[in-house]
Amino acid sequence: MALRSRAAKVVSLDGVLLKPLLKHSDDRGWLTELFRGDELPAEVQPAMGYLSRTEPGVVRGPHEHRAQTDCFCFLSGRFKLYLWDNRRASPTFGALETHLVGARRPMLVVIPPGVVHAYKNLSPKPGLVLNFPNRLYKGPGRGEPVDEIRHEDDPLNPFRLS
Repeated sequence: MALRSRAAKVVSLDGVLLKPLLKHSDDRGWLTELFRGDELPAEVQPAMGYLSRTEPGVVRGPHEHRAQTDCFCFLSGRFKLYLWDNRRASPTFGALETHLVGARRPMLVVIPPGVVHAYKNLSPKPGLVLNFPNRLYKGPGRGEPVDEIRHEDDPLNPFRLS
């Protein structure tokens, strides 16, 4: 999977894409391109989009998807992002990496199936995260099971936040 972009991408776990997001500012405010259809590979093109608000100190995850690729955009607040490669056939299997992302380091993060992910809001205020996954939540018409393995529901899961 290759991200086609003039902006430098951050080296990451196999198949994970991190792309710094550029803010174009003027006296009216700022504008940021989140993604472009001519930069994202066809297999990760978004099928839907949503915005989530995460309260200070709250963790979302860890969880992973069997088939879905997430396409997160971190633009506000300050989040610690955790990524664990849980794909046995991956050259980076078993690796953990973390990134600080948000207002000071806006970032697009494309997370393929099998990569366990979580993020924690380190800000004193609520933070907003956008996601543009390549699959519909619960499939067409919301008629399928949710594509998610929720490790956060297992107190013995090996995916621990530091």
